[in-house]
Formats: sequence, structure tokens, C-alpha cells
Amino acid sequence: MQQTLAPAARVERSVIARFFSAENRYLPPLFITLILLISQISFGLLESLSRTALAIAASVVCEIALAWLMYRKVPHLASAYISGISVGILLRSPAFWPYALCSVLAIMSKYVIRWRGRHLWNPSNFAISAMLLLVPEYVATLSVQWGNTIWPMLIVWALGVLIVLRVKRFHITATYVVSFIALSFIRSLITGHPFLAEVAPITGPMYQLFIFFMITDPRTTVKARWAQCLVAFLVALVEMALRLVENVHAPYYALAIVGPIANAIEIAITSKRRVAVSEGLAAA
Repeated sequence: MQQTLAPAARVERSVIARFFSAENRYLPPLFITLILLISQISFGLLESLSRTALAIAASVVCEIALAWLMYRKVPHLASAYISGISVGILLRSPAFWPYALCSVLAIMSKYVIRWRGRHLWNPSNFAISAMLLLVPEYVATLSVQWGNTIWPMLIVWALGVLIVLRVKRFHITATYVVSFIALSFIRSLITGHPFLAEVAPITGPMYQLFIFFMITDPRTTVKARWAQCLVAFLVALVEMALRLVENVHAPYYALAIVGPIANAIEIAITSKRRVAVSEGLAAA
């Protein structure tokens, strides 16, 4: 009996392992959709389902169009879906056009704002930051909290942890969270606000997307593990400075400032090393 069951058990474990592996690009979209459903059912998170659908559709159509125009191929749409649904969740506007425009900006940034083959900004972060700077009278960002109910947050955190563990980015999330809490204590000493009031924002739905998807995006984070932790700390530090001057969009702007600078430095250093190696080989 054991010999009969063992192969089936191995197959079952293999299927589960493949489902949660880094190669399964459908897993993050599935999890972010679950986060959306939990949040919408519990607290009515979205401005409207139609606006979120528009953001997703604009993102997917723009991705297909640009990929075909530039590379003559149909791309994998998981990234476009995540960008679109993130815009639909995080953006707030009474109009429809900001959702479509923000999604298009997010996708275009992947194809236009590149340096030596790499992205500099997280697409959703770039687009939302640009909208907040360019048309602040038309848009705002998600500010809904979980209320006094803890179970939705626990479910979202469990799903988020699974995602970042899968792509080996949990240390980025952990560094940012620890830094945010520690800096919240410093902010409370400076402002005189209660510590719990300063640390409370990180428990909101917006921060769940920020810490599990934006700052951990494999395509827009630096490569070295120690550098990833340093960047996460610097994002929290710049965010603290922005919060001290009462900037309500501090996390978006902090990542939009620190992320591309870190990527540009790493790209420049890597390029110099490659040139030095090439010159050394040529001399030899």
C-alpha cells in the first residue's frame, strides 16, 4: 500500500510546489484579486467596480499594443493585470479618465523609461505619483482602514507573506515594516502624537499593496540582498521626512525618489564593472 500511495503523494507535492513556485506568474494576480475581494466584501474598498475594470482593461490593452509595436509579440499579461488592479484599488477619483490614464502611464513607463535594459520605477508607483503631482485636483489615494476587525488584515498579511516568500523578497518587506515601526516611534517623539497613531497607517489596505507588491517588485529592485534591505530602510526614512512636513502621499513619493536612484546607481556600477572586465580581457 505504501508503494502505491508514495508516487501519488509525490505527484501531489510536485503540483503544490509548482503552484507556489516563482515560475507560476499567475499566482500574484490570483493573490491580489483575493486581497481585493476580501477588502471589498469587508469594507467596500473600491471607488467602483467599473472604474477598477477600466483601469485593468486600459493596462492590458496598452501592454498588448506596446509589446506588439516594439517587439512584435504578445506579452504575458500578469504584470499588466497587477498594474491595472493596483491602480483601481489605490486611486480615488469621481471621474473615469484618471483610472485609464494612470494605467496607461504605468505600462508606458515600462517601455519608455528604461536605462540599459532595466526599469527604473515600479510602474504603478510611477503612475500614481505622476497623477498626484500633475492632477492633484482630480485624484486622491486610498485611505480606507480595516476598522476594528482584525481578521481581514490577517488574511491579507498571510497571502502577502506567501507571495514575497515565493519570490524571495520577504526580507524587503520585513526591513521596511521594522523600519517604519521604529521611525514611527521617532516621529511620535518629534510631533508629540501618540505612537499608535503614528504606526497605525501601516495596518491599512493601501500599505498591504505597498509593502507586498510595490517595494518588492523583482524587476524594479536592486539585485544584492543587503542593498535591497538598505533601499527598504531608506524608503521608510524618506517617508518619515515627508510625513513630518505633513505630506499625505509620503510612501508613494518616498519610493518614487529612492527606488530609481538606487537602480541607477546599481546599473552604473554594473556597467563600469563590465567595461573593466572587457578591457581586461582585451588587454590580455
